[in-house]
Amino acid sequence: MSTPETATLLAQLRAVRDLTNTEIQIAETRIAQARTEAVRRELSENADNARVRAEAIEAAVRELGAVPALVGPLLGRAAAAVKAVGEQAQPFDEALLGDLTLEHQLLDRARYIKALATTAQRPEVVDLAERLITAHSATVAWLTTVLAEEALGGPAALRHTPFQTATGTVVKFATIPVTWTARGLDRAFDVFRAAPPALGELLDRGAQLGDVAVKTLTASRDAALERAEQVTRREGAGTAADALHSFRTATGTLESRELPVDDYDELNVAAAVAAIKELTDPGEVRAILAYEEANKNRQGVVSAAQTRLAAIAQEVTGLN
Repeated sequence: MSTPETATLLAQLRAVRDLTNTEIQIAETRIAQARTEAVRRELSENADNARVRAEAIEAAVRELGAVPALVGPLLGRAAAAVKAVGEQAQPFDEALLGDLTLEHQLLDRARYIKALATTAQRPEVVDLAERLITAHSATVAWLTTVLAEEALGGPAALRHTPFQTATGTVVKFATIPVTWTARGLDRAFDVFRAAPPALGELLDRGAQLGDVAVKTLTASRDAALERAEQVTRREGAGTAADALHSFRTATGTLESRELPVDDYDELNVAAAVAAIKELTDPGEVRAILAYEEANKNRQGVVSAAQTRLAAIAQEVTGLN
């Protein structure tokens, strides 16, 4: 028999069910952005767990005498597809904030469902609500950590899509003060034009010369970027030089001598991991992570850097 309490409870369960179907699809789209296999597995498990929760919610709806949903999963997939397309035009942090908003809504509704189920004397739904609260609290903490990692220099767990990287770069360059002097700008362009061999020529010849040309092109580009940073800094364009240095750090193109760990290239995995654990500046951890991924790509070292950055992010956000 329906009562005002069960009617409200049913409405909330249906809402959470539809939001959970959206959550499943979003988790699946994030799998492609996972930086490591461990994160990929974690996201896959999250999607699987969300499916189990959706089934449990559907069972609770049936127990309360409602008709099972036929379009809920379709609506969830459609909402997630729209979100995935739309966020390609957003910076990466805005996309994550959208995910976090969804998880907060799921968490708040789960708490409300627990109160409604308590009032309606539905202990089985109270138990379900507690499961939802635990799951969404953990996801909120994880997303908060990833956002903090982004704020500290870039996400360790997830990669930007190419569109998000491009959009984020445009936003950053649109908001930083431009202090290039005309002389410094000209000098920087001269560095790129004069980088031997000419970058344009190497690009034209790359298909014929194969891997050797590609490696030469990459080395020439990296040297040009380093030289451009030196020129702009010498000319007093500190903001522009910092931007170039940040780009070189993020792409792993710093020289070993520029890293915050002495003789880094000579360290084995155990020594590199130990050195990373001693770092307290997130920028330094990011520099090591990007350099390692671009060069030796030792999974033990990459994992240690990710773990260290996550720990710093949790300290900053008060999650520790």
